[in-house]
Amino acid sequence: MDFTNSIISYRRYLKRKNYSSHTVKNYLNMLKQFVVWLDVPLELVDHHKISEYIDHLLRKRLKPKTINCHTACISGFYKYLYYEEEIKLSNPVRSSHSLRMPKPLPRYVKDEDIDLFFNLIKSRRDYAMFRLMLRCGLRVEEVADLTIDCLDLKQRRIIIKSGKGGKGRVVCISNDALSALNTYLKYRQPAKRVKKIFLVEKGTYKGRPISVRGIQKRMEYYAKESGLKLSCHSLRHTMATQLLNADAELSSIQDLLGHNWITTTQRYSKISNVKVQRDYFKAMGIILNRQKTVIKKPISSSRDLDLKKGLDRRRGLNL
Repeated sequence: MDFTNSIISYRRYLKRKNYSSHTVKNYLNMLKQFVVWLDVPLELVDHHKISEYIDHLLRKRLKPKTINCHTACISGFYKYLYYEEEIKLSNPVRSSHSLRMPKPLPRYVKDEDIDLFFNLIKSRRDYAMFRLMLRCGLRVEEVADLTIDCLDLKQRRIIIKSGKGGKGRVVCISNDALSALNTYLKYRQPAKRVKKIFLVEKGTYKGRPISVRGIQKRMEYYAKESGLKLSCHSLRHTMATQLLNADAELSSIQDLLGHNWITTTQRYSKISNVKVQRDYFKAMGIILNRQKTVIKKPISSSRDLDLKKGLDRRRGLNL
């Protein structure tokens, strides 16, 4: 059975479901890799073949999260065939095929490293982009997609119209981020009909919107120059950690970051929670003072004196 037309229709189906162009591209690419690898027709694939494919991806040293994306894509395609095109094929992907993923803590940047990083940046555009990531918790895609009509500078806020998963939210702008953004906007030179805020400054595409990869390359350049292990997303993690350490409510941080679940935001409380440190040392100070008081307390009762004499006698016998 030829599934070429089904794959083309699956692409249209994903677009109708309002998946981003980036997600659609990745899904089709993963599906293509699976079809190329297969040595049997799609209708003959069973759970054993899926297990073999997972082993194949593991040999390529792909991460568990990436492999789970591959199996989810395959499963999604078979569900599409079954429910949308009414091709009654059993889904070969089982829940047991999902690999257990590690849960590393979010990586944040220390204050002294933040200062070192921003001191290296001379470009007004780059300074504004990375300040927004640090102070507003914006993802790199959200920075690349920012348009002039998203800014509400009088109210000191930015409207994110389409964040991760197509969800919108409103974020606040700090004083330093607002100053950096205003400085850049004064010197910004857009091409005709360009609404995006951050633009390419040199070369053939000067005046055109900068791409996500273009922003990532700027980050890689500054990370190499500073000798720091940085990424665009680490600035977002740093913002969440700093807010938490300043006693901001978890629910507020959740709204600013655009997390669906509070449990996602709670991961930041495990990194460098100054409040936890304060509570720990305060409680430990009380415990230590209490122990000192017990040690210094004089022995007064006859029972305590008899106990002390008995202990002294035993020590004398041992000697």
